[in-house]
Amino acid sequence: MGSFLAHWLVTALSLVVADWALTGVHVGSGLSLAVAAFVLGLVNALVRPLILILTLPLTVVTLGLFYLVINGLAFALAAALVPGFTVASFGSAVAGALIVSLVSWFIGWLTRRQPATMSR
Repeated sequence: MGSFLAHWLVTALSLVVADWALTGVHVGSGLSLAVAAFVLGLVNALVRPLILILTLPLTVVTLGLFYLVINGLAFALAAALVPGFTVASFGSAVAGALIVSLVSWFIGWLTRRQPATMSR
């Protein structure tokens, strides 16, 4: 349960950064933010793997670049399902998904770092 809450909070923080950085991504309220983070997690866990399998040949042919499109579709789907979470265009969805991915990765990297030990 702690891992779920941590992932949810990291996703919510990443959505705040995407909202701040992009004019095409808007989260209307704290409740919308909480629901959007939850729905984005569900879409990424349930829908995105199915889309990845169905589009695997296209992803291979484009050397993985189509993966950005898939992430944008998942982000746009989450925005379509949550009132108060809007995405202006597909380009904004792709950019928002990229920002959420990068911020989530960075937070994960920061929290997994081991403190440096001093040797004698």
